[in-house]
Amino acid sequence: MATLTVWKFESPDGAGKAVSTMETLAKQKLINVHDAATVSWPEGAKKPKTRQLNNLTGAGAMGGMFWGMLFGLIFLVPLLGAAIGAAAGAVAGSMSDVGIDDDFIKSARDQITPGTSALFLMSSDAVPDKVKAAIDETGLKPQLIQSNLTNEQEAALREMISG
Repeated sequence: MATLTVWKFESPDGAGKAVSTMETLAKQKLINVHDAATVSWPEGAKKPKTRQLNNLTGAGAMGGMFWGMLFGLIFLVPLLGAAIGAAAGAVAGSMSDVGIDDDFIKSARDQITPGTSALFLMSSDAVPDKVKAAIDETGLKPQLIQSNLTNEQEAALREMISG
């Protein structure tokens, strides 16, 4: 089963610093990263900066359109090339169909604010205690927001994005 996991950091560069930890964990087979992206929101900036992490992911990556839709819904701005406008309601409905519901969107929107950053992971086969220990060792003290996706929800998400 795939999991969409969001690690929120209390600094705009925390998520970027955590990327190398995720790379190490993936190489050690302690987590299988399907796709990943970071959000960095410097204090005083009007909107966050986003980056898809192609170096962490394999051929099964969701792609920029997924992250663009998700970040567009969370931050109410078009990011990573996905235009969010009049179709936002339909997109929100589609995301809900695949396990990313309004509560998840609202929680991320409320918690990822100027002066913070976040690491978004679509992953599976994680060894939770090892992943948490490795993140804790960074000293960054992230807050975890997690939404589990069933196999059916993940398949629906992939189909929605590719079609």
